[in-house]
Parts: sequence; C-alpha cells; structure tokens
Amino acid sequence: MAAVKPYWKGYLKLSLVNCPVAMSPATGDEEKLRFHTMNRTTGNRVASRYVDKVTGKEVAPDDQVKGYERGEGDYIILEEEELDAVALESVRTIEIDMFTPRNSIEWIWLEKPHYLVPNDKVGEDAFAVIRDAMRAEKVVGISRLVLGQRERAVMLEPRGEGIVLWTLRYGDEVRPEQEYFSHIKAKPEGGLAPLMKQLITAQTKKWAPITDPIQDRMLEMIAGKMKTLKSTGKRKIEPMAKDNVVDIMAALRDSLDREKRNMGGKAK
Repeated sequence: MAAVKPYWKGYLKLSLVNCPVAMSPATGDEEKLRFHTMNRTTGNRVASRYVDKVTGKEVAPDDQVKGYERGEGDYIILEEEELDAVALESVRTIEIDMFTPRNSIEWIWLEKPHYLVPNDKVGEDAFAVIRDAMRAEKVVGISRLVLGQRERAVMLEPRGEGIVLWTLRYGDEVRPEQEYFSHIKAKPEGGLAPLMKQLITAQTKKWAPITDPIQDRMLEMIAGKMKTLKSTGKRKIEPMAKDNVVDIMAALRDSLDREKRNMGGKAK
C-alpha cells in the first residue's frame, strides 16, 4: 500500500512548545475492489443525484445545504458559513491537555489510527522532544481535534520516529461488556483444558498480515471474465449440517491428531 498525502495539516502544541505537523490515515481501503452500479440493459453506469423528496426534482449543488430536524418535517437550515463560524481552535491545533499511562486506555476506546509527523525541518526538534518525553515516561497525550466538523477526543502515542494519533470513542459510544458476558456460566471439564492448550500450542505461529480471500477469488473471477467475456457458472454452496451438537473432547482429539500429521508428529 503506497503512502498517501496528508489530509490534515496544523500544529502540535504542549504548553509553549509547538511545531507544524501533518497527519495521514494509518489504514486505508484503496486496494479493495470497487464496483459501479450499472444498467444491465444498456451497459452504462448509473449516476446518483440528490432530488427533492417532495417534488421529485433534482437539486442543484448550490442549493444543497445542511438541515437539522427539530420536528416532523420541520427543519432548521444551516449554511456552510454558519457551520464554519462555530469551528473550534482544535480545527488546526492539537493541544495536549493531559497525559495518562498508556495501559490505562483499553482497546475498546481506540477508534482509528493516523500517522502524525513534523511538517517542516524547523519544527522537528520540538516534535522529537514531545515524542521522546512521552516515551520515557510511558505515557500518551490526550487532546481534541476537529475532524469532519466534529470535535474528537484523540490519543497521541509515540511510535518509532513518529507519533500515532488515535481518535477515541466517547463514553456513550461504548457498551459495557458485562451486559453481554455476565450470563456466561460455563465451566469446562478438567480434561478439556490440557487438550485445548496443546491444540493452541500446535497452531501458534508468528503473525503476518492477512490477505482477503474473497477479494482474491473475485479478482480471479474478473480475470476469467476478461479472458472469455462469458458468464461463469455459479459456485454451488453446500448446506450447513443441521446437527450442531458437538462432542468437544472428541473434536479436540481429532484436531490434535490432524495437527500432528500436518507437522510430522512435532506437536506435543
């Protein structure tokens, strides 16, 4: 995946220390297949347009504005100038408000990662001082940043020579795990745990990025269509077995036997 241009530029600030920075998304889906909606009859692409819900007429781009519904069918119109007027300082400045130990923020609060880097040579020293001080103290910085006209809480974490900025979920966006897990009362039989540990050991490998098998198959299918320009037969989907009662002990033993065969008897 190639590096992308920064989509946000501004300043990183800690007290009186500040420096220009640029931010780019750490993840992306540019490599994913993209499909267009087509007209089967003509073979032409289908275009989407905004239309007035009442009149059914197309609305010109200049007449498209934001609206807040305060009642059924009753909207308050907001112009772009009005939305820009309420922009906060965090539109262009990441000011670190506080620090906290990295291990105090659990995975569920992390939303989307971004790479934060210095945006000019003059500011590199200030950037490095903030980065290295956080790393030495084993803390992360907490700040706020406006993205998409919404102020987000963000976490800044030293990573190599740069900083990873994570957008954070707000408290009302996270559902308590107890609501989902508290009813689970199962206690596995004593003989199951050793077998499961053996199976986990046999299947433990160094992690590597995982490819998308569905996309790989789609690419193969598209390549076949490009060669033949003919329809391919539909793949038959085998129905799932109706009997889902499993003998766990037997399944674990069978799994271990299979792993031993695959590994030449090395699994113990």
